[in-house]
This record gives sequence, C-alpha cells and structure tokens, in this order.
Amino acid sequence: METVGDATLTLTTLSECVNNAAKNGYTQNFKIADNKLVTQDGKSMYKPTDVIISNFFRFEGYTDPQDSSILFLIETTDGKKGILIDAYGVYADSDYSDFIRQVKIYTRVINGSKIE
Repeated sequence: METVGDATLTLTTLSECVNNAAKNGYTQNFKIADNKLVTQDGKSMYKPTDVIISNFFRFEGYTDPQDSSILFLIETTDGKKGILIDAYGVYADSDYSDFIRQVKIYTRVINGSKIE
C-alpha cells in the first residue's frame, strides 16, 4: 500500500508500481555503471552522496526465486526523479547492491505493505 494524497493505493505488481511512479514524476530509467548512478542516455552520472531513495518496493516470486525483484524510487541532487530495478536476493547484481548500500533510504514497501 502507498499513500498518495488522501488515497491509499494497493500496488501488488512491479508494473503497477512502475506505472504509479511515472505518474508521480519518476520518469528517468537509471542504471549503475562504474559505481555511479547513470541516466539511460548516459549524460548524467551520480555518486551515492548525490542520490536519495525516496521509497522502494520488493516483490517476491510466489513459485520461482528468479521472479524476485526490487524497485527503487530515486531522486538526485539536481532534481531528476526515476527508477532503478534490480533482481532481489541471490540473483541481485552486486554492482547495484554495492551502490545502493551507500545511499540514504527513506521508506520501504514489501509486496505492497509499508514497513516503518
């Protein structure tokens, strides 16, 4: 569940969360390269100290561990907002995990439930 204004949304799939993030201005698609967060076009690069994770959502596959993923909602110091998606658990990309461990995280949601 995520609260947006006065409404509470139940977001249970990765695609629902990605669509909701885009509606809320998270339009960049980020990736990690050389321990930096990079925009999809490669024109902007950020160190972990230039980034905050405003929220993240973890999705666990019901029958296949390979279906587990994590979606990060990211904001940069120059005002860009976007998403970063990685596998979760043993299939996670170690470069992504190393970068994320260095970034400040504000909220987390697991399978649609906010964890405080």
